[in-house]
Amino acid sequence: MANLKLPYLATAALSGALFGSGLYVSQMVDPLKVLRFLDFTTIPSGGWDPSLAFVMGAALIVMFIAVRIGKGRQAPLFDTSFHEPEYRKVDRRLVGGAVLFGIGWGMAGICPGPAISLIAFLPENLWIFLVAMFAGSLAGSLIIPSGHARRLADAQ
Repeated sequence: MANLKLPYLATAALSGALFGSGLYVSQMVDPLKVLRFLDFTTIPSGGWDPSLAFVMGAALIVMFIAVRIGKGRQAPLFDTSFHEPEYRKVDRRLVGGAVLFGIGWGMAGICPGPAISLIAFLPENLWIFLVAMFAGSLAGSLIIPSGHARRLADAQ
């Protein structure tokens, strides 16, 4: 594993930089752009911005191809094994978390990935979102502990 560490970290850094650049180029770091995409009530007036649907569509195509290539390999290039999700079951906690995430994204117009990439530009009031994001994550883990072992047993 030691001989894989540098290529693994370099690939992770390059992937993160590419992802962050993609968020910036696609304007997913602009809360107003995201809110204009999420506001379907503006479709009749022509105020809806469908451009992020093309960004998401392109991402789906790229990931579809990447997963197909990965499934044909015995192991990844720079790791000893593939890391697949432990949980494969859709349960109330997953749906509830997705709903809360979606509500937060819709209210703020930004999600954690773009928020973290925005740290490089330090826009005004970003710190409010980051503090709220970390506080909400901590509160959620205290209110409803993960129960990792139980959920993993339920998922299998």
